[in-house]
Amino acid sequence: MQFFAFDASYVEKLRSGDARIEAHFVGYFSELIRLKLRSRLSSSEAIEDVRQETFARVIGLLRAEGGVRQAERLGAFVNSICNNVLLEHYRSKSKKESSLDEEPEAVLVHQGQTVLNMLETEDTTKAVRKILNQLTERDRNLLEAVLLDERDKDIVCAEFGITREYLRVLVHRAKQSFKSLYVQQVGEKDSF
Repeated sequence: MQFFAFDASYVEKLRSGDARIEAHFVGYFSELIRLKLRSRLSSSEAIEDVRQETFARVIGLLRAEGGVRQAERLGAFVNSICNNVLLEHYRSKSKKESSLDEEPEAVLVHQGQTVLNMLETEDTTKAVRKILNQLTERDRNLLEAVLLDERDKDIVCAEFGITREYLRVLVHRAKQSFKSLYVQQVGEKDSF
C-alpha cells in the first residue's frame, strides 16, 4: 500500500463532490479501514457496516461548516471517526447481548429506596444546588445546560457563542470550580 499526502486542494475537491477525488478517497481509506477492522470484528457484514458509517460521517463532517481545518491530518481524522464508530458498534452489540442474557424476573424486580437513601439523596441535591448557586453565572448555566438538563451541545454552543472544543474546556473548568467548592463544603470523604 502506498501512502498518500493530503492537501487543502484535495479536501476542497472532496468537499465539493468531485467524483474522481471521492472515488480515490473511498478506495484509499476502504483498504485501510478493512485492514484495521479485520482483527477487531468477526463478520464481513459488521466490517462493511462500520466502514460505510465511517464514510457517511466523514463526508458529512467534511461538508459541514468548519469541516476539516488541517488537510494534512485527514488520515488521522478518518481514523478517529472509524474508532468512534467501532466503539459504538461494540456498545450496541454488548447491549443486545446483555438484554438477551437477563432473566425476566430480574428485570421486573422493584428496586425500592429506603427512607435513609431518600434523605441522603435530598441532602445531596440541596448541597449541589447550594454549590451551583455559588459558581459564576456562566459556570452555573453551562453545568445546568450540559450536565443536569442534558441539552444538545450544539444548541448550547450557539446560545453561548462558542465552539464545541471551547465548550469542552469551559465545562471542564466549571466542573473543577464545582469540585473545589464541593470538597470545601462537604469534605474530602464524600468527594467524587
